[in-house]
Amino acid sequence: MQRTPQAHSSNSPALVVIGNPDFSLSAPFPLFATSLLLSCISPFLLIINKKMGAKEKKAMKKSLKKASALQKAIVASREDKDAEFLPLEGGPGKKIVESAEPVNKSTVLYIGHIPHGFYEEQMEGFFKQFGAVKRLRIARNRKTGKSKHYGFLEFTNPEVAKVVADEMNNYLLFEHNLQIQLVPPEKVHPKLWKGVNRSIEPVNLVEVARRRHNKERTLQEHQKMVQAILKRDEKRRKRIKEAGIDYECPELVGKIQPKAKKIKFSDDQD
Repeated sequence: MQRTPQAHSSNSPALVVIGNPDFSLSAPFPLFATSLLLSCISPFLLIINKKMGAKEKKAMKKSLKKASALQKAIVASREDKDAEFLPLEGGPGKKIVESAEPVNKSTVLYIGHIPHGFYEEQMEGFFKQFGAVKRLRIARNRKTGKSKHYGFLEFTNPEVAKVVADEMNNYLLFEHNLQIQLVPPEKVHPKLWKGVNRSIEPVNLVEVARRRHNKERTLQEHQKMVQAILKRDEKRRKRIKEAGIDYECPELVGKIQPKAKKIKFSDDQD
């Protein structure tokens, strides 16, 4: 329904359209229509600006701000569409840059969850089917020589290392899922392959205890050892008595140690 224009004074002839509060330039006009409208009415607005009141000027400025904001939003939306979609015919299309895959240069693999019995010889024979193995190391305990169930493997070819990491990760072996990952060259520790060919001999703890017990002691060391034995025996007797057990513990042999004799030589013997 069209709105019938009302009569106004001769001082504001153009306010029927522009000063109307029901009319707003923020309607969804196309971009070319908004630009055409602004270019057509801008000279006329300069002429009637002198004949308008303060309220009419504020309403006109407000409508012009809405129109300019709408125009900027339309331009921004078109730029976003141009960025997401290529134009069919002409237009500011953007080039699609193909991202090249990073070249793999790492040849070292981390191997975790190594099962018992899958040691250096077995591991080298297993992974040799993929390519030439350069070095191999399994982390072991220095005292016992037992495996810590993780290690490192190095191939001569980086492509072979990548294939092994992709295909053999989570491989079930002796009820263990192998965890295989590539180690970047910058994260390889410089001392990773130190002592790679050195075999660790486990320490014989029984032999160490035997030597400690049978070593030759001085008189002071022997007396200290006897005092420690007597102290432990006294504590044991006390616990037996507190438990209400009537038991006579036998005396320890060698409890009383003879003192060292001092030998004096006379002057005649000299």
